[in-house]
Amino acid sequence: MTEIYIDADACPVKDEVLRVAERHNIKIHVVGNAWMRRPEGPLVNKVVVPEGPDVADDWIADRIEANDICITGDIPLAARCIEKGAAVLGHTGKPFTQDSIGMALAVRDLKTQLRETGEIKDHHPGFTKADRSRFLSALEEMVRAVKVAS
Repeated sequence: MTEIYIDADACPVKDEVLRVAERHNIKIHVVGNAWMRRPEGPLVNKVVVPEGPDVADDWIADRIEANDICITGDIPLAARCIEKGAAVLGHTGKPFTQDSIGMALAVRDLKTQLRETGEIKDHHPGFTKADRSRFLSALEEMVRAVKVAS
């Protein structure tokens, strides 16, 4: 049965995931390295992992299976989940796929290198209502597609 895994640290769409999960009766795992007040509900499994690099990512990647869904902005985690046959959705509603993950990893690595050399500075645009709406629509569509495939 399909489950949803949320890479919860810095995830702005936890409540939206819960809304979709409740509509489809899907269990969600909210994974982070600090206690989270929300979301709450009978379908929610809150997992607090120890501090450390990639501990939450490792917890998710070790448990996710084909036809599960991962919600993350972390591109390396997205790649690990795709390798296992899971569907992956970014916070703004953009899916990571087998076809797009290689380019996403390459761009991430290039930006890291450019930041380290001082050629670019980090600039993350704010999370908008349009992003939230796009995410909600994309997650609903992804859940329906995964249910049909499984």
